[in-house]
Amino acid sequence: MPHQFDRRHILAVISAAGAAALVPAAARAEPVLGDVPLGDENAPVTVIEYASFTCPHCAHFEIDSWPRLKADYIDTGKVRYIFREVYFDRFGLWASMVARCGGASAFYPLVTEFMKTQSTWARAGTDKITDEIRKIGRINGLTNEQLDACLNDADYAKALIKAYQDHATADGVDATPTFLINGEKIDGNQPDKIFATIDKHL
Repeated sequence: MPHQFDRRHILAVISAAGAAALVPAAARAEPVLGDVPLGDENAPVTVIEYASFTCPHCAHFEIDSWPRLKADYIDTGKVRYIFREVYFDRFGLWASMVARCGGASAFYPLVTEFMKTQSTWARAGTDKITDEIRKIGRINGLTNEQLDACLNDADYAKALIKAYQDHATADGVDATPTFLINGEKIDGNQPDKIFATIDKHL
């Protein structure tokens, strides 16, 4: 079953964005906003994945199927891939802000790290999760100053939420993970179906 979300989730995350000033203001980083495409822009197939950093099904796809997708399809020029975040809760939002904090080049390595370690950081306890999110950022090369600036930027959080709402509404996405393969939608972590659909479009 895919991870479902509804209006209550959206309202809760919008409220969290208003409280995003977790730390004192610091020198501003320049986090990336918008899609971060990976792969050949002229690839015959575009795969868009909607996922949440706190969705276990999304983490399973990242751990079990992402290496094959990247090696066999993205790195070979067959697929142009876009990861779009869905926000169920403030922790997923904050992880997204950190993943985007270092710019486009740092985005996918941080996506992978957050997904691979989800069972640890997302279950650390409400009072410890923020520290765990920051720790992952530091391990992947972000400074405390960068993290402070990113997590302090409530306007940026709201911009990310708006982008997610606009994309999810336009694409009819109401659960994670959801994949659009040249516009063909697949709900849930169904790797056999996902790869078969990619092959069909090649």
